[in-house]
Formats: sequence, C-alpha cells, structure tokens
Amino acid sequence: MGSIVSILLVVAVVFGICFLADKGFTKLFRGQTQHQSGLSVRPNKKYGAFGLILAVVGLGGVFAGLKDDKVLLFGGCVVILLGIGLTIYYLSTGLFYDEESFLYTSFGKKSVTYHYRDIQAQQLYNAQGSMMVELYMTDGKSVHVHGNMVGAYDFLDKAFTRWCAQRGINAEDCPFHDPSNSCWFPPVSEEN
Repeated sequence: MGSIVSILLVVAVVFGICFLADKGFTKLFRGQTQHQSGLSVRPNKKYGAFGLILAVVGLGGVFAGLKDDKVLLFGGCVVILLGIGLTIYYLSTGLFYDEESFLYTSFGKKSVTYHYRDIQAQQLYNAQGSMMVELYMTDGKSVHVHGNMVGAYDFLDKAFTRWCAQRGINAEDCPFHDPSNSCWFPPVSEEN
C-alpha cells in the first residue's frame, strides 16, 4: 500500500511541477499583444499530454532502475528526455495573431512578428494526407502552417482578409484565392 501512495505522490508532484512550469512559461514568454488576443495556431494538445505521460513513465523507470537495474535506469532517463522534448515542443511552437500582425514562434528559433502584408506567396505541400502551407515573407524567410495544427484554417482565413485590407485590394481581385483547395495567397510562381 505504501508503494502505491508513493507513486501517486510522485505523479502529483510531477504534474504540479509541470503545471507551475506552464504558468511560469506563460508569464515569462507570452507577454506580447498577439499572445493576449487568444487567437493562435498550436500543435495538438496530445503532444503536451503525451510528453507529460512519457516523463512520468520515465521517472517510474528511473526509480525502478535504482535497484541495480542499469537498463531500466538508462531507459527511464531516455524516456524522460523524450517526454520533456515533446512538452517543450508543444509549449514553444505556435503562431499567435491579432488584427494587425502575427507572431511566429518555432522550437529553437527567435520569435518573429510579421504584418499580414508581409506575406508574398504560398507553397502548398501534401504529405500522407496532411496539408502544410508555407508562407513566403518579404524578409526572405518562410512561415509553416500545418493543417493538423489547432486553429490553422481560421488563421489562414483571417490572414487573407487582413492581407487584402493591408494591401488595399479586394478579395474579388484575387483569382488564386480558393480555400477549398488550400489556396489563400498567390502561388510562388506569381509572387508580388
């Protein structure tokens, strides 16, 4: 009975630490206006949840491996690192937007703010049934919007509407615009 209580205590501590880390991460790194709008394109929450579950399972492996089982100890450490990696990916990747601009954050890269008018063209990729739109920006960089991310299509619709407004053009003057075929901006060959 004592081991069950200690396992539950460890699980509660791990989830408590993760909860506090998430709140602290939000306070420290999510202070820009785009973060406050509530509009975002984020990876599915399953990445964060699965990362936490892996970290807890790995922690259990480490505790079990402390009794002279080096394979379990090493395996537990690897699983903890995988869990932490998935959780960090979930927390650090996303696209946050408001009426005037959007903030692109990607794992291991500095966040960049763009205005919608900075979108020059798009390239569409389809891999194993998953759509990805690559937006080419005026600074020569690109922004990737994966169709399986939460809020991707809402963002692309908003981006097109604001792109037209910021460039002073009418949506009717954009023959390339066909959201049913995943086309919101001019294709790369017709860059403006």
